[in-house]
Amino acid sequence: RTLKNKQGLTEEEFLASYDPDKFERPSVTVDMLIFTVADEEKDNYRKLPDKVLKLLLIKRGDHPCLGQWALPGGFVNMNESLEEAALRELKEETNIDNIYMEQLYTWGDVDRDPRTRIISTSYMSLTDSSTLDVKASDDADDAKWFTVSCKLHQEQKTLTQKGYILQKIYKLKLTNEENNLSATIRITKTVEGKVTKVEREIIEADGIAFDHAKIIEYGIERLRNKIEYTDIVFNLMPERFTLTELQKVYEVILDTELLKANFRRKIAGMVIETNEYTKDAGHRPSKLFKFNPNWDSSIK
Repeated sequence: RTLKNKQGLTEEEFLASYDPDKFERPSVTVDMLIFTVADEEKDNYRKLPDKVLKLLLIKRGDHPCLGQWALPGGFVNMNESLEEAALRELKEETNIDNIYMEQLYTWGDVDRDPRTRIISTSYMSLTDSSTLDVKASDDADDAKWFTVSCKLHQEQKTLTQKGYILQKIYKLKLTNEENNLSATIRITKTVEGKVTKVEREIIEADGIAFDHAKIIEYGIERLRNKIEYTDIVFNLMPERFTLTELQKVYEVILDTELLKANFRRKIAGMVIETNEYTKDAGHRPSKLFKFNPNWDSSIK
């Protein structure tokens, strides 16, 4: 039996007469957070270099936000999925392809872009930057890695009748040899009984386009959470690495120092010892390890 709606139409008849212009259609974009960890410039070759977290940004070559720095991204075409658009835009804008990406969040504030109503889905990727050949596209002025710092500046908790309001203010800094970008982001978490609401707001931004400071802060928060219970960090590592190098990567992402014994106990199941050693001049040889692909997160 063919089902008919209240107007007496079959699905075929309904679709044949459907007017797609009945509702206004917002534009959809994708934005990509491409993180890597690199060695800081070192002045003493005997000392192991510290690590820094870096993010890839594009200098805007057109209005709006001309001359400001933005996440790589662009508009989704009607005939492609969000993932396909993200990979295409990344290749077009930065020459990067074949990397792992995961969807983070969808940003839909009404006035987030001055051009029109734009909804954006953000993606995150972690990559070993030594394997990438980054080049800016024709419509971007530049593509550059920025060292990332995101620190808690202020925290305030206010009790309410049904729960509490927690306000955190973060200071975001993105720097390289020529540029110093910054933003202040306020996160307000309102808890009423079993209902929790989280809002992000940019208090001020200097040099960062659109609402991308918010997207970057959110991505860093997710990265810090995921590094604690998944193997996501190994996307940043070369095939062979020392445990000290691995610990430095954890420390730079979490922005905290870790106790060596605790750290090694925590990651013991995630790595496999090899019979190889480092051959750095000025350092004692250290044993090299590799990722254990059979690692099971449920076994602690």
